[in-house]
Amino acid sequence: MTVLIDPPAWPAHGTLFSHLVSDASLAELHAFAASIGVSPRAFDLDHYDVAAERYDVAVAAGAVPVGGRELARRLGASGLRVPGRARRAAKADALLARWDALLPGARDVGVELVERWHEPHRVYHGPEHLVHALDSLALLEGRPPGVPGATVVTGARPGVTQLALWFHDAVHDGEAGRDEERSAELADARLASHLGAREVEEVVRLVLVTTDHAPAEDDGPGALVSDADLAVLGSAPDRYARYARQVRAEYAHVPDDAFRAGRAAVLRGLLAGGALFRTPQGATLWEDRARANLTAELTTLDARA
Repeated sequence: MTVLIDPPAWPAHGTLFSHLVSDASLAELHAFAASIGVSPRAFDLDHYDVAAERYDVAVAAGAVPVGGRELARRLGASGLRVPGRARRAAKADALLARWDALLPGARDVGVELVERWHEPHRVYHGPEHLVHALDSLALLEGRPPGVPGATVVTGARPGVTQLALWFHDAVHDGEAGRDEERSAELADARLASHLGAREVEEVVRLVLVTTDHAPAEDDGPGALVSDADLAVLGSAPDRYARYARQVRAEYAHVPDDAFRAGRAAVLRGLLAGGALFRTPQGATLWEDRARANLTAELTTLDARA
């Protein structure tokens, strides 16, 4: 793992700034930035903005100076890079605007959720995933991406599917199953003063659906939430490859052999578990491509083993 820095060439606030990145681990990047006195507020999804006056300090502390193009190339190859369009949508202000439109009068809840989704240890399970899941849900529900609205499935209460996605990874400590339970508990606690008891109960239930993505056949809202959460599996091959790199980066602390074995087991379980997508729209849009993506990744993992 290497921390990289490009020359200070980006003007803002009366000075020039460099970009400070890691080619493998956000945890390493955060630790390095803290060691040279760079504020956590200088972190911007995949890099730190470092003022010109601290450039020499960063290099002296071990950051490797590279050109801007090389830094961008290394960051992209790492899986940590957040592309421009996704970056704009994942910004805290953009996410808060979406939240305010969904649940007016609950800004305090939205602020907490946005802070949670931007926690520094997240790579895949961060704000970009939230935006992708919400936009995928909008596609399934027949809404324009980024525009909150009622669900179109009979029996679903307005907004509950969107609220479930906002909360489904709100707690992410890397403990499968327990993370979903804690996220559901958070939804129960934070929404109690903003929604009726039945609506809160439904959000909690839908958050728990993402534990195993196995909604009942007659569970329309559960199928929507499950499909939206898994939609990245059916993305274009280059986007899927970036997702796979993000997952590896999120578990950078796990040795390669152990990660390959664990990841391969997950992929085999997904491929052997029946249909990945439970809504007709999701199956049409993503099933075939998802199976091709999963199979290609599994083949690569097996070859490396």
